[in-house]
Amino acid sequence: MKRQGYLFEEICSFENLLKAAKKAQRGKRFKKSTAVFNLELERELLFIQDKLKSGTYQMGAYRHFFVFDPKRRFISAAPYFDRVVQHALCNVIEPIFEKSFIYDSYACRKEKGTHKAVDRFTEFARRTVYVLKCDVRNYFASIDHDVLFQMIQRKIKDPKVLWLIGVILDSTPNPDIPIGNLTSQIFANLYLNGLDHFIKEELKCRFYLRYMDDLILFGDKKTELTERKEAIARHLESVKLTLHQKKSQIYQTRSGVPFLGYKVYPTHRLVVTQNICRFRRRTKKFMRLLLMKVISGEKIAASIQSWLGYAGHADSHHLCKTLLSELAMKGISP
Repeated sequence: MKRQGYLFEEICSFENLLKAAKKAQRGKRFKKSTAVFNLELERELLFIQDKLKSGTYQMGAYRHFFVFDPKRRFISAAPYFDRVVQHALCNVIEPIFEKSFIYDSYACRKEKGTHKAVDRFTEFARRTVYVLKCDVRNYFASIDHDVLFQMIQRKIKDPKVLWLIGVILDSTPNPDIPIGNLTSQIFANLYLNGLDHFIKEELKCRFYLRYMDDLILFGDKKTELTERKEAIARHLESVKLTLHQKKSQIYQTRSGVPFLGYKVYPTHRLVVTQNICRFRRRTKKFMRLLLMKVISGEKIAASIQSWLGYAGHADSHHLCKTLLSELAMKGISP
């Protein structure tokens, strides 16, 4: 297995740092932290470069909060300065790890994503009778730094890059990698990459895909999927993870299976009822905020269009028509 060296200078180059800053500001251009950073962009980037090259860089304090989409998640958001550093790091190390990932791993990867995963799920559902859905218990909060660092060392040998990765990992308790960090997306994919290869190459599962910690195995024999579930549980224990037994079940593909916000059948897919109810609650909240002048009509329209775009990837013509009629009655025009 080839390990990559001489990467640190590339990470610290001004060109890479400028590219990282442009990535970090996407969707955040009008936030105060972004504006302050961009006001003295060259000076800020040279400061980051000096901190990295001198080995004095340290992570700033995280901002902690919860999000509820769809379930309660604890988010740790790094300061903007640190997000630029993480983009600079990921620009260089992501392609190295990407080469080792299996084709059917879909989360946080270029030209993959939710809809590609659902399409692949549908394809596999049409060719099999059963599907085993496995869920890892408290995945991000259970990732062990020492185990993860050993996985990283198998691919990267540059000591300065390993030092920088160590600084980021040591900024949070062990075990745990914060959901809000850009690096966490790559590290979370890497952490289960060994399991992906185990399922494909040792368990010989032809129809398999993963979306972060959702493991999906298809087959025609229930007993075989049960045996594979037990093997997966043992493999997860070797990297200090636990299978969520209640959320790890076998379904008949013809009966429809919940996956990434849809109920997927071999012949069609629907938006899950829970998401429809959440959309209706959100529009009611929008109306209150609009009357209080806390939110603009443009932001409401953008949010509604985004949700309708998600629903449009299902067989939802009648649903969308009904929801648009409800919005029109409330005086909302997306």
